[in-house]
Amino acid sequence: MALHLYLIRHGRTEWNLEGRLQGVGDSPLVEEGILGAKKTGEALAHIPFSACYSSLMKRAQDTADYIIGDRDIPHFHHRGFNEFSFGLWEGQKSADLVDHPEYILLKTQPKLYLAIENQGETYEQLYQRVTKALEQIIARHKDGENVLIVSHGMTLTLLTAVLKGIHWHDFRDPEHHSFIFNTAISIAKVENGKIELIKFNDVEHLD
Repeated sequence: MALHLYLIRHGRTEWNLEGRLQGVGDSPLVEEGILGAKKTGEALAHIPFSACYSSLMKRAQDTADYIIGDRDIPHFHHRGFNEFSFGLWEGQKSADLVDHPEYILLKTQPKLYLAIENQGETYEQLYQRVTKALEQIIARHKDGENVLIVSHGMTLTLLTAVLKGIHWHDFRDPEHHSFIFNTAISIAKVENGKIELIKFNDVEHLD
């Protein structure tokens, strides 16, 4: 028997549609995001979750609640699964930053991106934070359990890359990895002290 972790990105939000950086800022789920969360709940209705963890952001908490529905599943909020902080850039449109040297590093060179100008988080800080959170969840649960984790695009894209064996330095390289879609399902299996990503970025349930 193994422990299974279901990793879900929150549903689409107003700022997703507007192309704005959200980070630890927040914007509400749009109708498409609510529908995606409900469809994810339907796809996972047969999974007996022992617990759910979402970030401190309302968009993740709301998505988790839609997935849980009327099931009696304990729902905890964990800071470790918060979205990557973009600092002073939060709320700005990506299109307005596309030529900014620091933003180019953010998009292409995780190791070299130091978040100096925007005063946000570095990718190394994100890596340390989310892997520590995952270790805490694994330590709290046992073989045979299923745990739901609802988090964010950058956070889960980095985490799933690491679970694939990709160094966090390379997780933004499209030849190595791809960005997590809203309400996509990824699954990690923990067994005999080893963790393996057995499903990645599955959106079949959203068709």
